[in-house]
This record gives sequence, C-alpha cells and structure tokens, in this order.
Amino acid sequence: MRIYIESTIPSYVVARPARDLLQAARQQLTRDWWDLRREQHELFTSQVVLDEIAAGEAEMARQRLELMSHVALLDLTEDANALTKDILRSAVLPPHADRDAAHISLATVHEMDFLLSWNCRHIANARIQARLRRLADAAGFTLPVICTPEELLENDNEQDD
Repeated sequence: MRIYIESTIPSYVVARPARDLLQAARQQLTRDWWDLRREQHELFTSQVVLDEIAAGEAEMARQRLELMSHVALLDLTEDANALTKDILRSAVLPPHADRDAAHISLATVHEMDFLLSWNCRHIANARIQARLRRLADAAGFTLPVICTPEELLENDNEQDD
C-alpha cells in the first residue's frame, strides 16, 4: 500500500512518553506500527510535513527529521494546490488549517491508498470525510482512506490471518 505519512506520525514515534494514558497508548501504537509494519508499505511524505516536524525543540526536531529522512517526498503540484484551495474555500476545514488541507490534497492527488494521521480534528475525522470525498471526486480524484495507525495496524493484522 502507498501511505502518506502526516506530521503527527513522526511526532508520536519520537515523543517522550506521555502521562495521559490515551496519549501514551497512541504513542505506543504508532511506534508498533512504525517498527513492525511500515516496511510492508511504500511510504511518502511532503515538504509540508518536513517543515512542520522541523519546528519545536531542536533535539526532538532532529529525531523527527532523521526518522523521515528515507521517506519519499511528494511534489506540491498545481493540482494539489488547487485542491487545497477548494478544501479551504468549501469551509470543510477552517482557514487556519491550510497545512492540514495540503496533506489531504497531496495524498489525494498523488493517489495514495492511505493518509496516516493522529490529527482527528481536521484530517482523520469521520464527520468531514464524506465532504472531502465529494470535493476530491468533483476535482477528478479519489480520496485515500484516512486513518490512524491503530486502524491501519488492525487492518494489517487482519491481512495476516
């Protein structure tokens, strides 16, 4: 499968253990998927992701960038820019979520099978995916499956059976 890795994934992989139990569980699920399943897939990311993960504490940023150093970069094409603008113009996402719209657009235009994210507000959000799907369809593209590592790990485990 071709998977677009959004910024939250490397952030969760290298993060210090969270005190919040749910957050800690998500971190561990993400590490498990990264360590045990990522090599079964073709991974892609974008300069938008690299810019996001380069921010913050220098050592953590270095670790995130190192983690992603071997992941193929997708080009920010005119089609991706246009779809990003369509998403923002439609108000599916708020104007300040332009990077989130770019992640969705890049994964869509480059025909990824999955967009992997823990951003459940603007990306891995079931309530907005039908609207995103309609926008992608109208632009002549197919929205990838947008999911969390937990969902993808479950899908991978089912394929092992």
